[in-house]
Amino acid sequence: MEQLILRFMDYDDVPAVVAVCRKCFGKHVAPRKKYLDDTVSNWRYFYFVAELDGKIVACTGARVADWFEDYEDAKTDTAKIEIVAVDPDYHGQGIGTKLFTKLIDTLEERGVVGMALNVHPSNTPAIEFYEHFGFNYHEAPRPIITGRETALMTRIKCATN
Repeated sequence: MEQLILRFMDYDDVPAVVAVCRKCFGKHVAPRKKYLDDTVSNWRYFYFVAELDGKIVACTGARVADWFEDYEDAKTDTAKIEIVAVDPDYHGQGIGTKLFTKLIDTLEERGVVGMALNVHPSNTPAIEFYEHFGFNYHEAPRPIITGRETALMTRIKCATN
């Protein structure tokens, strides 16, 4: 029986995460190894991997606070989801849902109430996936990245008293 483990990403996982992202997004869009190395030990980043029988098959991650903010001044109640990638060979097994749930739950446990992410407007499966988690679709008034069409999805959880 296959065993799925969801855990924080560590340095040893980075090459496998880069490989999964390249398989999902292509070489030129996938995050670079140096960037992912920097996320492992930085308090702003929450990156997780899904490991199936010892193989990294998915990853997700978010950044809390902007890169230029000092820890004391950081607004830590919002997060930018930077990556959600599941190796196409493992689609349809619920791995992405479990991993993304882990990320969302962890962010909420840390006090995050607002989240945002970018998605390509034609990526209907991804949009539906994010809507399942309570994200709302917003068309971008202009390309966020020059030459690439993108849209924004946001999720705000209202505090309950």
